[in-house]
Amino acid sequence: MDALTAIAEPTRRRIVDALRVRECSVTDLVELLRMSQPAISKHLRVLREAGVVTAEAYAQRRIYRLNPEPFRELDAWLTPYRRLWTRHLAALEEHLSREDES
Repeated sequence: MDALTAIAEPTRRRIVDALRVRECSVTDLVELLRMSQPAISKHLRVLREAGVVTAEAYAQRRIYRLNPEPFRELDAWLTPYRRLWTRHLAALEEHLSREDES
């Protein structure tokens, strides 16, 4: 599964949003998202397999953090679309300015 497919699921996006703020253990995520430990673990496995998150073991705990590389790839993929919308919005702004001057 690729990163885009992995984060398409709403619960996994919530996990990514939480990890964007800080690194978390499964227990932290259970408390933050008010979900069961098995459900959080299932989603973390999908995110880990897609390369979206990494885990580091500290004694009995695993600490999860975002892996920036898939987000760089998504950003690169989105760049041409951003340019397209920027051009369209600039043209709209120009059109509206001309309308205001009339």
